[in-house]
Parts: sequence; structure tokens; C-alpha cells
Amino acid sequence: MRRFRCCERGSQVIELGLVLLPMFAIVFLMMDSAWAVFAKASLQYAVRQGCRYAVTSQTLPGMGQDDSIKTVVQNCSLGFLNSGANNQNNVSISYFNPSTLQPTNSNAGGNVVQIAINNVTVAPLVPLWRSATPLQISAVSSDVMEASPNGIPPPR
Repeated sequence: MRRFRCCERGSQVIELGLVLLPMFAIVFLMMDSAWAVFAKASLQYAVRQGCRYAVTSQTLPGMGQDDSIKTVVQNCSLGFLNSGANNQNNVSISYFNPSTLQPTNSNAGGNVVQIAINNVTVAPLVPLWRSATPLQISAVSSDVMEASPNGIPPPR
């Protein structure tokens, strides 16, 4: 009996290594998946807040409406639009005629506003496969503009 135990010396260390490697891979995969879902949800929240701000025709002091909307979207993006190549240039604002859905340059009440964030790069937390291309995320939200209190929309 004792003879067999000395032959198995060190096998627990090998078994631990064989179990820990796949376990850490699964844990890091779950973390990266959760990070990607969090990034997508954060950007969707940012465009939704920008859209809610846009329909009220408000502006921040010293800014036009489009710049104000972009600032609100950037502030609500939880830092995803503040890092590296991701900035306010990734945010696009479009206005559409509600009856024809053709693009228009007017932010008048009744028109549809669409706010989009395009191609925001999100790098994985733990690059298991050493991918050279980070994840590209986009988000879009739209709503109908409310009429301005004075009947004239503020300048874009």
C-alpha cells in the first residue's frame, strides 16, 4: 500500500494545473462577455438619454442644440466616449420628416430625431486569443421632437 503512494507523489499538483487552466479560461471568458454587454448597455443608455434631452429642444449655455446633445451623450456614456479614438465624432444626430421619413435639416417640433453612436472600440479585459481587433459597438435611439415653447426651435 505504501509503495503505491510514493509513485503518486506530485500528481495532485499536475491535476490542479489541469483543472485551473480551463477554469480560469472560463472565468475570464465570462468577464469579457459581461464587459461587452456592459459596454453595449452603457452606450445604449447614453443615446437614450441624449434622445430624451433632444426632444425637449434644450441647449446648454453657449452651445447649439446638436453640440448640447453630443455633450449629454458623452457625459452619460460612462467614459466609453472619452477614451482614445472614441469621442464626440462617433456621435451622429439626424432629423427626419415624420410623414415621409426623409432626412431634413430642421429640428422643428414634430420631426423625428435620431441619435447614433457608431464604431466605439472596446478592448477585452483579458485577451485570451490575443485578438488584434477590439470589439466595435454601435447604438441608436430615436424619438419625435416636441414643439418649442416659443414656436421657434433653438438654433442647431
